[in-house]
Amino acid sequence: MSIRSMTGYARESFSLGETDFTVEISSVNQRGLAIFVAAPQDWMPAVERLISPIVREHATRGKITVNLRTGTLSSSHTSEVFSWDEDAAAATLRKMEAAAKRAGTEFLPTPETFLRIAELHRTRQAALPSLEDETVSAAVASAVSAAMKNFVAMRECEGANLENDLRERLARLRSWVEKIREASAGTVENQRDALRSRLATLGVEIDLDDPRFLKEIAIFADRCDISEEQTRLASHFAQFENCLRETDSGRKLDFICQEILRELNTIGSKANNAAITRCVVEAKNEQERLREQVQNIE
Repeated sequence: MSIRSMTGYARESFSLGETDFTVEISSVNQRGLAIFVAAPQDWMPAVERLISPIVREHATRGKITVNLRTGTLSSSHTSEVFSWDEDAAAATLRKMEAAAKRAGTEFLPTPETFLRIAELHRTRQAALPSLEDETVSAAVASAVSAAMKNFVAMRECEGANLENDLRERLARLRSWVEKIREASAGTVENQRDALRSRLATLGVEIDLDDPRFLKEIAIFADRCDISEEQTRLASHFAQFENCLRETDSGRKLDFICQEILRELNTIGSKANNAAITRCVVEAKNEQERLREQVQNIE
């Protein structure tokens, strides 16, 4: 089990009688799952009801487009630009000539006239077989299923590359959080010494065991304590790594990214020196890069 990318592509061909068909499946990022089916008008909307459940079996997120189109007839006439009813076209030409004669007008057809008549009597392609025919619907379903398997394989391949990138970014984020921990070490002691120094500068001598002094230090220590945030961040990082071993984890990863940002913002609000502030800014930048990459996960 591994994560999958939300982007993918696959193509499959099949034939029904003398008509060739091609199934193309492609997808782009989207929060939920949206399926769009493009197919010959004669098969709509029945083909949507046939294809959509197959897609849902293999995908949970992304804007997925399934394009089912006909190819050329596999008969000996495939080399023609198009076929047309020559007898009907000739009859139309004779009628036009007779009408011009009755009107006393000379009839001089141009190449464009012949082209328009030929187009008018262009032979229509044979009607598509009905999807109500079990053989036809089974052939379409089989082709779509085969294309979806290749589509999923491509998503998994891209997902493996995304996983490597996400692990690297998570490692960098962890590094910045560790630097935050190091920068916060000795904060209370430093504040105690600074406060005592300021009082001494003002000519106020105070006992380190003075209750007022201890209360001030205790309030400061509580206000700048980030141990809880660090514990929660460690938990979020572990959950993030666990999700990288699962499929369909895009929503979970996105939620975890939001929680990571929440903790970093809290630490930033408690920051009491420039070193912590700088580390928080860098950590938030890395979190944003992580979140953007997560948007590509199914």
